[in-house]
Amino acid sequence: MNTPIQTRRDGAILEVTLNRPKANAIDLQTSRIMGETFAAFRDDPELRVAIITGAGDKFFCPGWDLKAAADGDAVDGDYGVGGFGGLQELPDLNKPVIAAVNGIACGGGLELALSADIILAADHATFALPEIRSGTVADAASVKLPKRIPYHIAMELLFTGRWFDATEAKGWGIVNHIYPADNLMSEAWTLAELLASGPPLVYAAIKEIVREAEDEKFQDTMNQITSSSFDTVKRLYSSEDQLEGARAFAEKRDPVWKGR
Repeated sequence: MNTPIQTRRDGAILEVTLNRPKANAIDLQTSRIMGETFAAFRDDPELRVAIITGAGDKFFCPGWDLKAAADGDAVDGDYGVGGFGGLQELPDLNKPVIAAVNGIACGGGLELALSADIILAADHATFALPEIRSGTVADAASVKLPKRIPYHIAMELLFTGRWFDATEAKGWGIVNHIYPADNLMSEAWTLAELLASGPPLVYAAIKEIVREAEDEKFQDTMNQITSSSFDTVKRLYSSEDQLEGARAFAEKRDPVWKGR
């Protein structure tokens, strides 16, 4: 029996592969499994970085499984702890997530990629938000995209549902890097290994600050940082890792991060 989610764990890195032939579309059950998978990643102190990708070389994810919907999956059903795709509403996910977009990423699939912190794309990857054509709304993208790229470009993509390629996506800052398809996963792992060697408590503080600052005034967020009102910042400032960073700098050596 095919499992919709495959995982590979190597040291501090977790690779999550969406594997639902033929197109890696997400139904309610798959979304719940993805939420459980990423919640377990969040809560495992030994894991520091996750990669999300799709099986095969044609589809990353086309989003919502319309066939499952036709068979009774409700669009407003229970997507699980992390919302659709397990990432975009998962609370307190303070670890880096890399999306390795290996093909078509449209609708909820593009929203899934946007839920990651860094997006890498194969050179043949294509993107779209085609919900407009089926009389529905790309809800998460409508929230996120105008904050990530120029407003007028985001509105064009939302209003028209047109397709765009990896080069255009990179031009607008949606994608960080483009690689030949055969190199995509090795590049994703190289980046994940780099991040896994970094300071996890600092990453956690960065993610919480960025998340909380999104809807706050600059000075309000700065006041919370300086007063250690954020749990991640408070933990960082009283950690062994912060002392280790200072010692390593003074001793002109690489720090050894313990995440505590």
